[in-house]
Amino acid sequence: SQKAQDAVDSLLEQLREEVGVTDPKELSGYTLHTSTAPGEAAPQNGQLASDDARALSEEEETYLRRLRRRVDGLRGRLKTLGGSDPDAPQQYEETHTRFEFLSSQIADMAQAASHLRSIIGQLDVTMARQFETTFQAVSTRFREHFITLFNGGNARLELTTVRTGEDDDAGVAPSRMPAGIEVIVQPPGKKVQDLSLLSGGERALVSAALLFALLEINPPPFCLLDEVDAALDESNVARFCDILKRLAQRTQFIVITHNRVTMTSAQVIYGVSMGGDSISRLLSLKLEEAPVAGDR
Repeated sequence: SQKAQDAVDSLLEQLREEVGVTDPKELSGYTLHTSTAPGEAAPQNGQLASDDARALSEEEETYLRRLRRRVDGLRGRLKTLGGSDPDAPQQYEETHTRFEFLSSQIADMAQAASHLRSIIGQLDVTMARQFETTFQAVSTRFREHFITLFNGGNARLELTTVRTGEDDDAGVAPSRMPAGIEVIVQPPGKKVQDLSLLSGGERALVSAALLFALLEINPPPFCLLDEVDAALDESNVARFCDILKRLAQRTQFIVITHNRVTMTSAQVIYGVSMGGDSISRLLSLKLEEAPVAGDR
């Protein structure tokens, strides 16, 4: 009956207000349902017999009581849960969308980090291989220049390493990392000596041999040498200048010197002189033109 339907609508309205449902469609499934016994015809034109009307009224009352009990049960559950937020579904969708976006970002970052670690590993291997190759080349050139400058003997470069990692007992294999470079020299007719035991001239030749080795492996545009030959005798200076001439094909050398042998090996000489007026003057001389000027 209409009265029963109104009662159901009233309960639904109360439920909407308490739950916070703004869309009536969300509770549209709660309506009054009646049943007809099998074999009975449904009332025509809305006319009901008095007995059927009383039976339907009892059914309505039973249905309404069941709805009220269910509503009371839902109210109790709502009190236990502490109420509800009508915006919760929308907030959930927004949070879920944000979560999916951040998850994809995290996955992209993890993939990028893995790719970078792979690149770093490849670079480490490449740099280690390149360093080893360059170091061996420098050591070979150093030995050659040492033998040339000393007119004999032997020399080499060795990497000094330090032990890293846990002990073998811990199950971790230790590794050794380069910590420095040791210069090992043996002048002609002498035993292998420490650099501190060499004379000033010998140390100058060792330094020149190492410098020339580096310049030969990676030639710079120019190189400035400040009185490197000061502690060398005439024979050593001649061998020193021979190497300079060979390396000068790819590097321009600017040499500050007072040694005449070194000066004669230069292409252009610059000098500074001071006259009686205490004024400094810069002089230049191209040695290839000097014989022509002398003939005049």
